[in-house]
Amino acid sequence: MKVLFIEPPKDFWFVMGEYTPPPLGILQLAAFLESRIPDFDIIVLDCQAEQVGWDDLRRLIGSIEPDVVVSSALATCNTYTIIRTLDIIKKIDPQIKTVVGGQHFTALSNESLEKYPEIDFIIRGEGELTLVDLLQDIEQDRPLEKVDGISFRHGDKIVHNLPRALIDNLDDLPFPGYHFIENNMDKYHFKMMAHSNAGYAMVEASRGCLHKCTFCSQWPYWGGRWRTKSPKRIADEMEYIYNEYDISFLWLTDDNLGLGKRTSDLCDELIKKGVSDSITWFIQARSDDIVQHKKILPKMRRAGNYWVMAGLERHDDKTITNYHKGIKPNDSKLSMDLLKENGIFAQATLIMGDRSDSHNSIQKLRDFVNNVDPDLAIFMVLTPFPGTDLYKTARENGWLEEDNWANYDMAHAVMPTEHLTVPEVQEELYLCYRDFYGSIKRRVTGVFSKNTFKRKTYRYMASQGLLQYMRDLY
Repeated sequence: MKVLFIEPPKDFWFVMGEYTPPPLGILQLAAFLESRIPDFDIIVLDCQAEQVGWDDLRRLIGSIEPDVVVSSALATCNTYTIIRTLDIIKKIDPQIKTVVGGQHFTALSNESLEKYPEIDFIIRGEGELTLVDLLQDIEQDRPLEKVDGISFRHGDKIVHNLPRALIDNLDDLPFPGYHFIENNMDKYHFKMMAHSNAGYAMVEASRGCLHKCTFCSQWPYWGGRWRTKSPKRIADEMEYIYNEYDISFLWLTDDNLGLGKRTSDLCDELIKKGVSDSITWFIQARSDDIVQHKKILPKMRRAGNYWVMAGLERHDDKTITNYHKGIKPNDSKLSMDLLKENGIFAQATLIMGDRSDSHNSIQKLRDFVNNVDPDLAIFMVLTPFPGTDLYKTARENGWLEEDNWANYDMAHAVMPTEHLTVPEVQEELYLCYRDFYGSIKRRVTGVFSKNTFKRKTYRYMASQGLLQYMRDLY
């Protein structure tokens, strides 16, 4: 059987600038499939890195002649990109089986199968074991009713098989299949974050989260569990990527890495391996973790961590409580100060467009951010992603004014607040960026900062015209 994994053509998310990440999700699936069924002919096509447009994709599908195509899940805003890819495949050969997964299609499995005939199978939740079972049964032409974790059509009916149990030990997973794309490894980059010659790759250190934020699709997707890889397993993968592919900028993809003993042990492993002076790694962390575990920050810096992004979210306790976030706005400034004191670039993400928001409350958010003074601030519109509690509430109450999934990107407002229309929310987002990045003092200190990452980031952002792009959205 010939199995083609595809990262479809897609646009950059302009807020983060120009970047081309390796397609981690399908690389993980491809490596696992290879480990279980080595006789399969496995191909990974990364349209981003290989600069494959839609016309080229048609030509390549015709020449590859796959039996099954598995598309990268991407994000909700890329739904139509995925469907366009599958439509091309079906027009070339309707007999090619198409498979999708990820958070969006898991949450909307029934709706997606009803709406998009291009989809043959949806893998709900964790994909590795389900994909292996599905492809084996397709190859052997066996009934699919016993493949846990899939949704598909059977005649005129849509069938949702039983959920798939999660993998017990993530350390048992093979490294992602970078060998499938080794000719592209020099094309992966993140211009805002990494030095031009650093390369760029991602490392998964855990799956899921113990916290249950109402706007987050991660915890419901992973069943409310948090499963971690061991510090040694994580360090081994980081060392492997650096040694094999000379990539020195690594993003640990976890929504919340956790800064306790496990992270301290990871730092010890990296220092022991002798790669801590050669690599730079980026993580996402909670403000309360940063404050609680401030003693390990110097070790993190020695081990190569130069950049931390913290979801500070809001300025008011009430909204934070409503989100079930579990942090305190009072920790925000201290967490940013602690990072900066340890030479770690301090990035904050903030949420605006809450149901209770008004012009006044968003101005208070801007004042809050200026007081906290992170090195970098990213403002995002509260977006009800399918699968979240927020999406259910917004849909039930008729708040959604936008049904175009392409605009579910945290940069386009898709629902009003009690006090603001959708265009007014969009304008307030621009004002948030203008207030932070329009500050002459902040721009000058950023461009001439002693912190290498802050200096490079501000110079890069100045060249990208972020404020003009935000203005053009409303």
